[in-house]
Amino acid sequence: MKLALFGLGGMGRLVEARAREAGHDVALTLTDRDAGRSWEDLAGSLRGVDAAVDFSVGVAVPDHVRACVAAAVPLVEGTTGWQAQLAEVRGIVERGGGALIYGPNFSVGVNLFYRVVAAAAAAYARDPAYAPFVEEAHHDRKKDAPSGTALKLKGIVAGAYGGRDVPVASTRAGHIPGTHRVGFDGPADQIMLTHTARSREGFAAGALLAAQWIAAGGRRGVFEFTEVLDEILGSAGGAAR
Repeated sequence: MKLALFGLGGMGRLVEARAREAGHDVALTLTDRDAGRSWEDLAGSLRGVDAAVDFSVGVAVPDHVRACVAAAVPLVEGTTGWQAQLAEVRGIVERGGGALIYGPNFSVGVNLFYRVVAAAAAAYARDPAYAPFVEEAHHDRKKDAPSGTALKLKGIVAGAYGGRDVPVASTRAGHIPGTHRVGFDGPADQIMLTHTARSREGFAAGALLAAQWIAAGGRRGVFEFTEVLDEILGSAGGAAR
C-alpha cells in the first residue's frame, strides 16, 4: 500500500515506522513546513497514493479532507480538536464522493473499552445514587484538553444517563502516553474502569488497520472507527498487528 502521512510529530513518526516495518511504501510526508500550501496544491501531490493518514492539527483537517477528496485518496483522520467541524467535513466527503474514517483514538483496546463503559454506564444509570465522572491524563505536549477519547467516553456515559452532564478532569504532565478512567461514585462504594496505554504503538497499529480497510474495495462515505471495528478486525484476521 502506498501511503501519505500528514504530520510528523510523535504519532506521525510512529505510523511511518510501523508502515515501513509492515512493507508499505510511505510515498509522501507532509510536515509543518507544508502548512502554507493550498489544498489544491496538496491534492496534486497526493495523486497515485492509496491512502492518507493524518495526525497533524485540528485546524488543518478540513483542508486535508478537501485535498484527499479531490485526489480520490481515502483518509484516516486521527487528529483531535476538530470535531466541531464534523458536519462540514462530512459534507465535503459526501459531495465529493470521498472516503474518510475518523476516531478520537485508533487503539483497538480503547475502542473495545468504549463497549465496556457503555455496558457499565447502562447498569449504574439505573441507580441515581451513582454519580458518573471521567478522568484523563496525557503527556505535557498534547494540546487539546479534554482529550478526544475523554469526550467520547463522556458522550457514552451521558447517553446512558439521559443526557446528564458528566464532569471530565484532565491532566497534562511528563510523558504519559494516555490514561482514561470512568468512575461511578456512590454513597457506599466507587467503581472505576481504567484504560492505560503503555505506549502509543497501539494507536499507530490501529490507524494502519483502518488505512488498509478503507483503501480496499472502493469504499465511499464517512465512517467512525469504533462503528466499523468488527469489520476491520475481521478483514485483518482479528488482530491489531
